[in-house]
Amino acid sequence: MPSYKVKLKYKREIAEGTMAFHFEKPAGFVYKAGQFADCTLINPDETDAEGNTRTFSLASAPYEEDLMLATRMRDTAFKRVLKTMEPGTEVMLDAPHGSFTLHNSKSVPAVFLTGGIGVTPVRSIILQALHDRVQHRILVFYSNRKPEDGAFLDDLRESHAANPNYTFVGTMTQMEKSNREWHGETGVISKAMLLKYIDDLTLPIYYIDGPPAMVKAMRQMLSEAGVNNDNIRTEEFSGY
Repeated sequence: MPSYKVKLKYKREIAEGTMAFHFEKPAGFVYKAGQFADCTLINPDETDAEGNTRTFSLASAPYEEDLMLATRMRDTAFKRVLKTMEPGTEVMLDAPHGSFTLHNSKSVPAVFLTGGIGVTPVRSIILQALHDRVQHRILVFYSNRKPEDGAFLDDLRESHAANPNYTFVGTMTQMEKSNREWHGETGVISKAMLLKYIDDLTLPIYYIDGPPAMVKAMRQMLSEAGVNNDNIRTEEFSGY
């Protein structure tokens, strides 16, 4: 897989404790929505036992001008260097990797069950699908503790208004800790919540990504609801 040296264009906070980093897209760089990259810092000012490389989903959709990575900002050497990086700084990207991509059969609905920063590949897939006007029925269930934590919440919510085949369902599990209004669902993603929006749970292909505990719980819930294991695709986000 080729490596690319890419320059940081700018960075921004997209949720509490979460930042997005926009890089120049190299000429000829092609990827599928939902794929990921290994990002390596070049001669960083500090390092630690976790090293200078991290894996990030490409949060940008392929049609967009920039390559965007997004992450929770933990207190590690890698994240500290990333947070203070100036525009024009270069990093190495080894990409693209992964097969967490939208299936081809437009007659089979796609259901995304995601939480926290696991939403990054979902943003890429959804925005590209709407841009390409795919015929798939697509539903996104996105869980956060509170709206302040929800990266790309507006991107996914606003896209919902523009496409009749797309349904966005946000849910919050700790609204008592929020200072914002919320008129969506509350509580964890459950079988009962899915049944509000999906008539037959055994028909769609499911894409689950987020913290390992969430991925495990969602897979178990779907299995108990009679969903075929072949129709469940997962990607875990640990250590972010």
